[in-house]
Amino acid sequence: MFGISFTELMVILVVALVVVGPEQLPKVARTLGMLWARAQRYVNGVKADMARDMAIDEFREMQQQLKEEARRAEQALQQGTKSATQAVDQQVQEINTAAAKHLPAASETDQTSPKR
Repeated sequence: MFGISFTELMVILVVALVVVGPEQLPKVARTLGMLWARAQRYVNGVKADMARDMAIDEFREMQQQLKEEARRAEQALQQGTKSATQAVDQQVQEINTAAAKHLPAASETDQTSPKR
C-alpha cells in the first residue's frame, strides 16, 4: 500500500501504544479507521464523478459523430434519389418516344380516352 513492511508497522504500533496509552489506543484506532474510511469514500466518489464526466463527454462526441454520419447519409440518399429519378424519367421518355413511333394510333387514343 504505502511500502510499509511488517516490522515498520510493528514499530509504529509500539510507539502508538507508548504515546497514547493502552486505554486510549482502541479509541484512537477506531477514529483513525473511520477517517481512513471517509477518505476512501471521498476518493471513490471523486473517481466515480470523473468517470461519469468522461462517459458524458464520450457520449457527446459519439452523438456528434452520429449526427454527422446521418447528415452525410441523407445527402447521399438525396443525391441518389435525384439521379435515380432523372434516370427513370429519361427511360420513361425513351419508352414513350419509342411507343409513339411504333404505335401512333395507340398513343392518340390513349391521350383522348378519359382516365378513370
